[in-house]
Amino acid sequence: MKQTNISVFVPHIGCPHRCTFCDQRTISGEVKAPAADEVRKTLAEQLPALRARGMTAEVAFFGGSFTGIDRGYMTSLLDTANEFTQSAPDVYTGIRCSTRPDFIDDEVLDILCSRGMTAVELGAQSMNNDVLCLNERGHSAEDVVNAAKLIKQRGLSLGLQMMTGLYSDKPEYCTETAERFIELKADTVRIYPTVILDGTRLGELYKRGEYRTFTFDETVELCAELLTMFGGARIPVIRLGLHASRDVEAKMLGGVYHPALREICESRILYNEMLSEMQKRGDCKRFIVYTDPANISKVVGQKKENKEKLYRNGFEFIIKTEKGTNLRIENAF
Repeated sequence: MKQTNISVFVPHIGCPHRCTFCDQRTISGEVKAPAADEVRKTLAEQLPALRARGMTAEVAFFGGSFTGIDRGYMTSLLDTANEFTQSAPDVYTGIRCSTRPDFIDDEVLDILCSRGMTAVELGAQSMNNDVLCLNERGHSAEDVVNAAKLIKQRGLSLGLQMMTGLYSDKPEYCTETAERFIELKADTVRIYPTVILDGTRLGELYKRGEYRTFTFDETVELCAELLTMFGGARIPVIRLGLHASRDVEAKMLGGVYHPALREICESRILYNEMLSEMQKRGDCKRFIVYTDPANISKVVGQKKENKEKLYRNGFEFIIKTEKGTNLRIENAF
């Protein structure tokens, strides 16, 4: 049965900080905070459609620092969501929220757990304190560690979100962040390469030439490594890159944004594996690559990039389909 989210965007009202990269209105496309009755109407309207498609859903409160909003407003939203997880558990299987690491404590978790919360995602962004400070996050890496432990102790699913290419960031800081996420036993991860938006502090630094983020290729290589790390730890990466948005495209000054970013990164993983394996095969320069039919476009690469790059390295290959195989390479004689 396919799982989805019914996303409810709660704008910036819950956060006292304005991080260097932040423009929640542009990122979420939302301005007005939804009332509980509006959430109830949305969930009721979606219920028959989800049932007809045989789908389940979590009610997901995203877009701001959910546990930092007015308590009465927060509990009204939670109570509304909980109505549906109680009355239609065959469809609405849980409630998830995103929040800041420094907005989690036992009192907050008591409220969340008493109203059916099943997953909490923390906007950690980095586990490097210099990066956090220079990007005006207002919390430390230790805050992430403490919040993550409290969430896991309550039996809630722990989601951790990271960004790449922030002000003063380095690729090694990002891989160190991933290592820390793995140590914290995250249940899910989201990876967001930085998009530099007009009207933000990063935008100002970028315009003045004081900030250079990672290039597209650097980001692809890095995110391919991060996907491999989390895959090896069996931690699902449930999102890579911002959702497609005309608002983001209109205000974007730089950074990395592509609607097919994840597929490009997964393709890079396959390219790196093919190159490494072919280089081990001595004098052989022609190969047969076996892969599942669903992987063919990733093996070939966007605009045949992988095939052309391997050719420039002196290697040629043909593809043969083999259901269930990710990648298998044989010499072609």
